[in-house]
Amino acid sequence: MVDGMQRHALSSRLAVPILYGTDAVHGHNNVYGATVFPHNVGLGATRDAELARKIGEATALEVRATGIHWTFAPCVAVCRDPRWGRCYECYSEDTEVVRSLTTIVSGLQGQPPADHPHGYPFLSSPRVNVLACAKHFVGDGGTDKGINEGNTICSLEDLEGIHIRPYPDCISQGVATVMASYTQWNGEPLHASRYLLTDVLKGKLGFKGFVVSDWEGIDRLCEPRGSDYRYCIAQSVNAGMDMIMIPFRFEKFLEDLVFLVEAGEIPMSRIDDAVERILRVKFISGVFEHPFSDPSLADIIGCKEHRLLAREAVRKSLVLLKNGKNQKEPFLPLAKNVKRILVAGTHADNIGYQCGGWTIAWNGDSGRITIGTTILEAIKESVGAETEVVYEECPTEATVETGEFSYAVVVVGEVPYAEWLGDRTDLSIPFNGSDLISRIASKVPTLVVVISGRPLVVEPQVLDKVDALVAAWLPGSEGMGVTDCLFGDHDFLGTLPVTWFRSTDQLPINARDASDDPLFPFGYGLKMFRGD
Repeated sequence: MVDGMQRHALSSRLAVPILYGTDAVHGHNNVYGATVFPHNVGLGATRDAELARKIGEATALEVRATGIHWTFAPCVAVCRDPRWGRCYECYSEDTEVVRSLTTIVSGLQGQPPADHPHGYPFLSSPRVNVLACAKHFVGDGGTDKGINEGNTICSLEDLEGIHIRPYPDCISQGVATVMASYTQWNGEPLHASRYLLTDVLKGKLGFKGFVVSDWEGIDRLCEPRGSDYRYCIAQSVNAGMDMIMIPFRFEKFLEDLVFLVEAGEIPMSRIDDAVERILRVKFISGVFEHPFSDPSLADIIGCKEHRLLAREAVRKSLVLLKNGKNQKEPFLPLAKNVKRILVAGTHADNIGYQCGGWTIAWNGDSGRITIGTTILEAIKESVGAETEVVYEECPTEATVETGEFSYAVVVVGEVPYAEWLGDRTDLSIPFNGSDLISRIASKVPTLVVVISGRPLVVEPQVLDKVDALVAAWLPGSEGMGVTDCLFGDHDFLGTLPVTWFRSTDQLPINARDASDDPLFPFGYGLKMFRGD
């Protein structure tokens, strides 16, 4: 598909190749069979900058194998309210954690030399690297009540101190592009903010790559959306937008843009600046020399090496929240050689749920949507040959009471979602998850694994009943990374990248809100084999 588009572009009058971009936000996640890494919130739990860089390298190779030169990643938003449906795309609620993991930019693009000029885009090798895109500039993680595309209400000091700070780290690594946010800052849409896009990003921060709009982002500058299209175009381009993402009415855009330039409403100097920035990125991308996919890279998609890296990322992302009903009697690691164990829950045998949104489809999906190992399959692979694994998604009372299970593993969590579809004020465990946990834990010693893009409500009576609790975030395709820790082959290393609240009445709650008494504080995480 991409090669076909490229051939069409090269047959045009100027023969300037296109840059095709994709949302490869946790691996090359739109391609069946590609390696699906944990979503960013899980990587935030690892605190491992080198791991993030390696994931960037692996993702770049799989993206280039399909002929694509550009990924709309990383998201460097700082999520301040888990009610927001994009929290799982954020590394943390803490700016310093987010900053530390911007190393993924160097993984995607390659490491620039020490003398690389500040602010200029960089790409090490067009064969194995891709252009990165830091997003969404800026403040998208700080909207009031966590409403997607909402209004971030804060001072300039807080905007700079919390939300802007990861961008200089990306720029210092030669990030090629920056995507503007759908959100507003104190009522001003970012897609029309000359102060933030031009004065701050391009001026103060010295960014020399190009700024791209979000999908139909300029349409949101008027109501009804896109109804005064010339106004939307003029506002965004004059604010400093260099490339506009237009999925449908591009012919109308071109017609109106020409009109606005000829009428003097958009100065030609602004067009020249945008063209210069876009061509600068295209020249360093290698798209002129290597416009097409490289068939020799095809076998790297979903390769063993990348899946092992994803498995490592999964186990490093797991956060052990409870281990035993008292400290002297830890419940984990689980015994591999027992007579019979029960595995239950909606998320135990569902690759789609395990991967979350932005996997194969925009919103994700349920079931066997791509190649990978579910947690149930990983458990069966991990236990002894004589151990019977009984799986029922929602076991009957008879199964629970008469099964003579040594222990149960209950895997529950959120259904996949993306963007505004994930905005929630009710953050209880879906599918009556708390009831299922309580019913099983009342009869069988129980480990609960939570698959989610954010903390969920764990009621006190539920927490008291369970023997162990693990936050696994959205681990992706490699379920063996979960069982690596559950059965003691590796210790738990992850610590909370976000504050785990007791109830949604506490929201928003962040790392320095100590007086709000969270269930588990930011940075919390137990170990099995050494002191905490």
